[in-house]
Amino acid sequence: MINDVVKELEGSLHKGIESLKKELTKVRTGRANTAILDGVKVDYYGTPTPLNQVASMTVPDARLITIKPWEKSLIPEIEKSIRAAQLGLNPNSDGEVVRVPMPPLTEERRKDLVKVVRKMGEEAKVALRGARRDSNEMLKEALKDKAISEDDEKAGLKRVQDATDKHVALVDEILAKKEAEIMEI
Repeated sequence: MINDVVKELEGSLHKGIESLKKELTKVRTGRANTAILDGVKVDYYGTPTPLNQVASMTVPDARLITIKPWEKSLIPEIEKSIRAAQLGLNPNSDGEVVRVPMPPLTEERRKDLVKVVRKMGEEAKVALRGARRDSNEMLKEALKDKAISEDDEKAGLKRVQDATDKHVALVDEILAKKEAEIMEI
């Protein structure tokens, strides 16, 4: 019973960590990363289509993303979509490839991004604590239904807390790395 509760909690905590990592890839740092363009949709024959489904994207160096559309006729549409996404990016093309240079971040913008990252981290911690609360309630319910003893409940609550603490520390570690990456010039 307790193992099942802890296993379920571990799965929820892991999902929370993975979700945070995915969200953090979308935060623009000084480095080029194609994940920044994940939300960009291109008008492809009247249908809004994700950019990665109409072109291949590469990062040849730390400050540049190149986009090679599968149809050259999409180049103006791709440029328009990137500008419309309000990511602070200014794409340009040579008729074959769209180049998206990453402008250097100002100190003020870096500090704003750190605030955004910390907010994401806090939201992730809230989600982890919610999963902990659900697990604790399951254990207390099992005790009330006489499915487990008081000693088992205490041991289960401790295991739940330990698992939560481990994952909260992991969130802090991920945030510290991302903040360092943002503040790096």
